[in-house]
Amino acid sequence: MESVCAYLKKCGVYYLATVEGDQPRVRPFGVAEIFEGKLYFLTAKRKEVSKQMLANPKIEISATSGREWIRIEALAVEDDRLEARQHILDAVPSLKGMYQADDGNCQVFYLKDATATFYSFGGEPRVEKF
Repeated sequence: MESVCAYLKKCGVYYLATVEGDQPRVRPFGVAEIFEGKLYFLTAKRKEVSKQMLANPKIEISATSGREWIRIEALAVEDDRLEARQHILDAVPSLKGMYQADDGNCQVFYLKDATATFYSFGGEPRVEKF
């Protein structure tokens, strides 16, 4: 999980895919933090992505850096604890202008049953599960 988090941070932007009915939805994200042994990301409850993950927690994440890329299959699990939201905001202080841990909008999820596959041109895929 640490190598997955480090890779996502190296990329800066990763793309998270959800499903809305029978339509895939993809959007950019930038937060990846480890808290209590789980890989977390942050969004807003008012966003459609939040509603989509609550309705169907199956997600995929993809990111690329140079000639390498990653795909992550996982379940997105909401963690509604104040301390989880505060930890992510403390780890990424630039978000504090948009979110507060107790604002009723800040929402964090962690990845459960994740399979991350690292790919590169000319190399064999490497799989990590967490």
